[in-house]
Amino acid sequence: MTPRPESSADRSGDSTLLSERLKKTREYLNFSQQWVSERTGIPRAAISEIERGARRVDSLELKKLARLYRYPVSYFLDEDLDAIPAEHAVAGLPRQLTNLTPEDLNQVMKFAQFLEMAYQADAEAGGDDDRAVPERRGAAS
Repeated sequence: MTPRPESSADRSGDSTLLSERLKKTREYLNFSQQWVSERTGIPRAAISEIERGARRVDSLELKKLARLYRYPVSYFLDEDLDAIPAEHAVAGLPRQLTNLTPEDLNQVMKFAQFLEMAYQADAEAGGDDDRAVPERRGAAS
């Protein structure tokens, strides 16, 4: 079976999604285009064009932007419209943990335990308050 050739509409949709994620992430972090330009060396006009979808972002630029935003490149390239940045970050967690000191690793574990306990407390509270209990992906049923 031969793969279906990618149409210009498919490429356009992918680049639109990439552009939107780059812009939303920059705005979420409250970074100006000028500030991003100064930190990455990418001209401000190019950042504007990339975010509008008027220009394609090359792989080196995407890597610089992802590093500055502290998001994994895979988040920006994910075709899933509902991609969650945290899920991509978790995939890179083992690599990030290799350079930590034993004390830092202990703190990471304590924080993970805190988050798990907070989730359990929210789940036990159920409908007792107005907070919604988040749906957990990959949790055993």
